[in-house]
Amino acid sequence: MNSVYVLSPDRVPFMPCQPVIARLLLAQGKAKVRHRTPFTIQLLAQPEQTYTQPLTHGVDTDSAVIGSAVSDECGSVVYLSEVQVRNDIADTMKERTRARRNRRHRKTRYRAARWLNRKNSIKQGRFSPTMKSKIDAHLREIRFVRSLLPITSLILETGTFDPHTLKNPEVLHNKWLYQKGINYGFANTKASVLTRDGYLCQHCKGKSKDTRLEVHHVIFRSQNGSDEETNLLTLCKTCHDGLHAGTIMLKHTGKKRGTLRHATQMNSIRVQLLRQVEAEETWGFITKEHRILAGLPKEHIFDAAMIATRGVKPLFSTTSVLSKRCVSDGDYQQTKGARSEQRITTGKIRGFRKFDKVRYLGQEHFIKGRMSTGYAILMDISGNKVTLKPIPKFDKMERVSARSSWMMTQRTMPNSSYAII
Repeated sequence: MNSVYVLSPDRVPFMPCQPVIARLLLAQGKAKVRHRTPFTIQLLAQPEQTYTQPLTHGVDTDSAVIGSAVSDECGSVVYLSEVQVRNDIADTMKERTRARRNRRHRKTRYRAARWLNRKNSIKQGRFSPTMKSKIDAHLREIRFVRSLLPITSLILETGTFDPHTLKNPEVLHNKWLYQKGINYGFANTKASVLTRDGYLCQHCKGKSKDTRLEVHHVIFRSQNGSDEETNLLTLCKTCHDGLHAGTIMLKHTGKKRGTLRHATQMNSIRVQLLRQVEAEETWGFITKEHRILAGLPKEHIFDAAMIATRGVKPLFSTTSVLSKRCVSDGDYQQTKGARSEQRITTGKIRGFRKFDKVRYLGQEHFIKGRMSTGYAILMDISGNKVTLKPIPKFDKMERVSARSSWMMTQRTMPNSSYAII
């Protein structure tokens, strides 16, 4: 059974009601539908008495998927959602940089130097676009929940990460290494690798008589090879040149570049959220223990439920989970083609925009692409193309909701046996 969220005439959230109560209010003309996803009604007249309970909003913060849940004092969960935040901003901006550089190279008109005059890039306390997007995604979810339910307290599960330890776990067993670093006593990583290999070519073992030594990436940097010692090898220039020419093959195994991007981002997200909202703080190891004791599987929504109930085994009053995927507010690419000769329509085509939620043949989809001839390519919330034949036409679609900063749909909880029937 799913709860229906209720708003007052001035949009103040009340406690959710049962679907049968919502149907009666709508049939009697005492309420109207405010949102379809999630289903929310708004009362047309202020009730004589209002009744609310203390509700706790639990948020499982993350740099990829945010878990969110709301529970009352008895452990009854009335709201569940998962938010997939954006991780494509950096790649998109790099692509934009390549396109602009190519265009400016072709159009060789004089451009005055513009160094150190970009105010946003030298502003104090500035966050990268990716970080700003992720922090805003957390705050947007908190505001969204507060617009539906009378939240009285907020709990955030945060995490602090030590990149030095994550990159070099051996420092945990040697305090001296942690304080002074892996390459302490060497000018750089290259000097450390040369000393480790005894200044000897690791392929020919000095048989080439070439005294010029070079440090080689076992897995090439172009193939995402790491710059750490585990991926570096000492070779003489003769063997190094032969390797890149393809006449020599190495038997050594290397290591791809690891990323600590998400760990670093979570350190900043934690600080900013605690600074901008009034919330209690909890940690992942506490949530994990509570979830295991409750017998729940590893899911973001279940972690958020354990956070909201403060460790009490949750009773799910709803089996509906809101799935959200953050997208850009608009389409910023205006042209395409080798010379930007073809203009892209970023506005509406026959009343539809990209990422609009539409209903076609009784199913809800999102618009992935549009054709000026009146056809559209549809996708699911994960961005996977929906194969439909014949190609859907705009004339046979109904727009359910307009494009916003996230796509939203509802799905059933992974294991509905936990819910209250």
